Amino acid sequence: MLDPKKLEDIAKQIQNSMPSSIKNMGEEAEKRIRTVLQAQLGKLDMVTREEFDVQTKVLLRTREKLNEMEAKLILLEEQLKPANDDSTQS
Repeated sequence: MLDPKKLEDIAKQIQNSMPSSIKNMGEEAEKRIRTVLQAQLGKLDMVTREEFDVQTKVLLRTREKLNEMEAKLILLEEQLKPANDDSTQS
């Protein structure tokens, strides 16, 4: 397996040996690609990681509250059952 550090060193040596016009052309192409990608990604209906994390926490809190309410409802239903059973027997 090749050492990543050695590969990086070789890439730097190749880059340093290139004429500056080719280096500039590559940098310019990279800038244009980055600009186009950012513009296209900006058009997508996406949220940031921070927004996603916040919504995940909100969803978890909501799920906890729902579970609590379901448990309370079951308790109330159980409390009402004997009262309903007594009134139907009369």
